[in-house]
Amino acid sequence: MISSFKRKYFGDKNFYKRIMIIAFPIVIQSLMTNMVGLLDNVMVGRLGTDQMTGVSVINQLFFVFNLLVFGGMSAAGIFSAQYFGQENHKGVRNVFRVKIIIGIITLTLVLLIFLSSYHFLIYAFLHKGSHSGNIAATYSFAKTYLFIMLIGIPPFIVSNVYNTTLKEAGYTFMPMVAGVSAVFVDLIFNYLLIFGKLGFPAMGVAGAAIATGMSRYVECAILVIYTHTHSKKFPFIHGAYRSLKVPAILIKNIAGKGSPILVNEFMWSLGLTFQAQAFSTRGLATMGAININNTISNVFNIVFVTMGTTIAIVIGQLLGAGNLEEARDSNRKLSVFSVMIAICTSIILAILAPVFPQIYNTTDEIRHLATQFIFVFALVTPFNAYTNAAYFALRSGGKTIVTFLFDSCFIWVVNVPVSMILTHYTDLPIVTIFFLVNSLEACKAFIGGILIKKGIWLNTIVEFSDTENPVLHKQEVKSFE
Repeated sequence: MISSFKRKYFGDKNFYKRIMIIAFPIVIQSLMTNMVGLLDNVMVGRLGTDQMTGVSVINQLFFVFNLLVFGGMSAAGIFSAQYFGQENHKGVRNVFRVKIIIGIITLTLVLLIFLSSYHFLIYAFLHKGSHSGNIAATYSFAKTYLFIMLIGIPPFIVSNVYNTTLKEAGYTFMPMVAGVSAVFVDLIFNYLLIFGKLGFPAMGVAGAAIATGMSRYVECAILVIYTHTHSKKFPFIHGAYRSLKVPAILIKNIAGKGSPILVNEFMWSLGLTFQAQAFSTRGLATMGAININNTISNVFNIVFVTMGTTIAIVIGQLLGAGNLEEARDSNRKLSVFSVMIAICTSIILAILAPVFPQIYNTTDEIRHLATQFIFVFALVTPFNAYTNAAYFALRSGGKTIVTFLFDSCFIWVVNVPVSMILTHYTDLPIVTIFFLVNSLEACKAFIGGILIKKGIWLNTIVEFSDTENPVLHKQEVKSFE
C-alpha cells in the first residue's frame, strides 16, 4: 500500500532529474531577480518611509502591467509549447510573430494609460489613517519613479517574447544567464545611483528606476543576440521578421484559446491591485507593511511559483505529443512536490517574520504590521502553491475559459468584495482583515483539486495536417470524458 502510494504521488530519481534540468535554471534566474528586488527594496527602504511607500505604489501598478505582458505571451505560448513537442518549427515561428504583435499592442495601451492617468492611479493608494508617512512627499517620489520606469517598458516586452519562447522549447539556461546578468547590472547601479557611490550622483528613487531600466536593456540584448546567433538550435527564428503575416486559423485559435489567458492575467492582477487598494484605505502604514511582506514573500515563493512554469512546459509538451496518461501522472507528482516545497518555505518565512522588517529605515508601526502580515502569508503559502500548480495544468490543456473562472472570477467575486466590505464597513483590525482575505485561498485550492481530478485539462490542441503546414483544429483529443 505504501509502495503504491509512493508510485502515485512521488516520482523516481530520473523523473526529478528531468524536472530539475528544466526548473533549476528558472529557479536560479527567479531567485537572483527576487533577491536583487529584495536588496533594491531594502536600499530604497533605507532612504525613508515616503520613498519606500512611493516606490511600492508604482510597483503595484507595474504588477498589473507585468502580468498583462505575461498573459499575452502565455496566451500564445500554450501553442508554441505543443508545437515544440511536435518539432513543428513553422508553427513556433508563427506563434513568435503573434507574440510580437501582442507586445506592440500592449506597449501602446500601457503607455497611454500611465501617461494620461498617473495622478489618479497614484492617489488611489494614498490615504490618511496612520501615524506614518507624508502623502504629498510619497506622491512626489512615486511620480518620479514612474516616469523613469516607463523607459524600460520596450526592452521588457521584447525580452518576454524571446524569453518565453526559449523556455517553451525547454531551453531555460540562456534565459537564466540573461536574467542573472540583468540582476547584477541592476544591483550594482542601484547601489551607485541611489546612494551616490564612486563618484556617481546620489539620485535616490530616480537612481533605482534608472538602474532597473538599464538592466532590462542588458537582458533584452543578451536574449536577442543569443537566439539569432544560434539559429541552428532555434530554427523558428529563420525568417521570423520577414513579415508579421500569420495564418488566419492560428490567429483564430489563439484568440479563442489564448484570449481568456490574457484577460485572466490582467483581471487577476487588477483584482489583487483593487484588494491592495482596499487595504491601503487603512493608512500609509498599511501600504508600507504590505510592501515589506510582498518583498520577502516573493523570495520565498520562488520555487513553487517556478514549478508552475515547469508544469506548463512539461505538461504542454506531453499533451502536444499525445501522451495524456503520462501528463496526468506527471502533473500529480509535480503538484505534490510543489506543495511540499511550499510547506518548508512557509516554516522558514514564519521564523523570519519578526526579523526582516527590522532592516528597513521606517517606523515601529510599519515594522509591527509587516511582521504580522508575513506570518499570515506564511500560513497560506501551501494553498497558494497548489492553486498555482492547478492553474498551470488547466492552462496547458487549453482550458482557458476554466482558468479564467478559476482565477479571475474567484478574486473578483470573492476576494475583492470581501476586502472592500471588511475595510470600509467594519472596524476589524487590518491584520485580521488581511488574514481573512488571504485564507480564502484554501477555498480556491479545493475547487482546483476538483477540476484537476476531473481531467478536463487533458487535451491536445494542436495537430498536423497532411501537408507540411500545421493546422489547428477546434476538435480536441481527449483520453478522459
